[in-house]
Amino acid sequence: MTTKKLEKELDRNSKLKKSVDSFSKLLDSLNELDDKRKLLWKEIYSNAIDDRERAAILFTNASLTMDNSSATHTTLGTTLTKYLERMSKSNEQILRLAEMIVKVEEREKNVDIDVLYDNME
Repeated sequence: MTTKKLEKELDRNSKLKKSVDSFSKLLDSLNELDDKRKLLWKEIYSNAIDDRERAAILFTNASLTMDNSSATHTTLGTTLTKYLERMSKSNEQILRLAEMIVKVEEREKNVDIDVLYDNME
């Protein structure tokens, strides 16, 4: 691996770590979730981000090698489609996690309001 490629990989890993750390802090702010679920969601998020990034790199590399010939399109078209599908699937996983987090946050807000009302009585 060349120095430039190694630097890019290290930079990519650093960005992934920052993203996962940020997501982890978000999960830690949710009191209702148990540690096992937090760990599972963190792993799902990390894998989805990593899969999306790797698929994007592969897609870019493959698309740059394409020329205008139909043979190249025939050969690489299916591969490019698979990379796009992988990126889409990763995005769907991230969106699903976001939906689940919103539900937990809403439940926590409802509990807080209920506790306040109970304390007022």
